[in-house]
This record gives sequence, structure tokens and C-alpha cells, in this order.
Amino acid sequence: MRKLSELIVVIKGGGEVGSAIAHILTRCHFRVCITEIASPLSLRRGVCYSEAVYDTEKTIEGITAERTLISLENIYKTWRNEKIPVVVDPDLTVKPMIKPDVLINALMIGRQTSTRMEDAALVIGIGPGFTVGTDVHLVIDTNSGDALGKVIIDGEVENRAASEKADQPDGHILKSEDSGVFATERNIGDAVLAGDDIGTLNDIQLLAPVGGVIRGLLRNEVKVLNNTELAEIDAVNDQSACFNISKEMRTLSGGVLEAILMSLNVEENV
Repeated sequence: MRKLSELIVVIKGGGEVGSAIAHILTRCHFRVCITEIASPLSLRRGVCYSEAVYDTEKTIEGITAERTLISLENIYKTWRNEKIPVVVDPDLTVKPMIKPDVLINALMIGRQTSTRMEDAALVIGIGPGFTVGTDVHLVIDTNSGDALGKVIIDGEVENRAASEKADQPDGHILKSEDSGVFATERNIGDAVLAGDDIGTLNDIQLLAPVGGVIRGLLRNEVKVLNNTELAEIDAVNDQSACFNISKEMRTLSGGVLEAILMSLNVEENV
């Protein structure tokens, strides 16, 4: 095991959750590498390092990620330039190359994946779909309230997302009612009124359900499935919320940092 200052962390998924985790771990001087798919669909693109896949670079609160070709030399070069490498590598071919000390699955798909405890000295699952001692060493709770960010050391996280969403008004979320191609000329941070045009799905016009600012928005000309979140309107009309890490994501990231330190910041046997 390397010293804390030399630890390498691989994060699967550069969406809002994975990006917030990558941000705080980079600020804490860990060497972080994000793996992504070739065409990521991130809603809150203002705070997602997955955007580097399309735009080469993405900066969030002063820390920049850069799309990097998969090679040991390229990844270390990106680290030397004080940036987070984002590699298009859904199969984790980078894992035996950089030999991560920590692997974090932040895909947030809520079901069992190919992640295994053997992937690294410390494997952390974010949210439901992981079981401590079976496929990961620790799990971070993503349920709202006091449980958010809690480090689970036994068992799994209760999947309360569906019931919690049912109890909350979701008028600010615009979802697809069919599969097809979503097109938009809007941008993250745009101000809209209720009924304003947001974009089209298969040439059918989509209107803002409420007024506010566009906090989340898929990229133009992307293929989506039925019930995909296309846009999110912040009715509070706070433009800074579009580009700053939310308090929920900071809490979640703090749980990941706690999990790493409680597992690896221990005295070695002499």
C-alpha cells in the first residue's frame, strides 16, 4: 500500500456524483482518474466532468478534468499538469495499468455491476446495488436526510429513491415520454418562464413545466430512451446552482473521504 499522498483513485462515472467525489479527492491531493463511456448522458452538465469527453476539458470550481488517451504516460502527464484524467474506458482496461489503491463505482444505476472487491485494496460502492463483503468493502448511503453520506460497513443501502421521489413534487423535471432524439438550442443557466420552449423530442415541442433557470439539460442531438430526464428547471432561479457543487454532493463526497481515511489511514504493523 502506498502512502496517502501517493494513493491512486479510479472513479467509474463522471456524472454529478462521481465529479463531486473527484473534486474533493483532488483537493485532498489524491491522484484521481475518471472512467467514462463514449457518449455519456449527464443532466447537470455544469457540474459533470463527463463533459470533458465531448469538450476535451471541463472545469468545476477551479479544478479541471481533461480527456486523456489510455496510456500510463498520458495519465501521469495529466496528473503532472494538475488535472484529472478522464478516459473513455467502460471496461476498465486502465485498472491493471495504473494499479489503483481505491476504486469507486459512482455509476448510480442501482443494481449489481461487474465491480468486485478484488478490483483494488479498497472498493467503494455509491448507493444501492452493492453489498459490503460481497462485491465492495464499503458503501456510501445516498438516501436523503441524516443518512446521506453515511459509510455503511455491513450489508447494503436501502433503496428508498423511488418512494422518496414519489413524495416530492417533480414539476421541475422534464422527462421523455418516448424514445428518440432530443434537440435543444438552450444552455445550462438560461432563464425561462413556464411554457417556454426547451427543445424537441422527435420534432415534438417540449415546454418548461415551471419558470426559473435551466439547471440541468442534456446535450443537443442525443438519443434517449423513454422516461429519460431531459431538463431540470431550478424554480428558485439561482444561476450559481447550475455550476457549483450542491450541498448534497459535498456531503456525499465527505462520506467517501471518510471511507478512504478510516480504511487506509492506519498504522502499519511493525
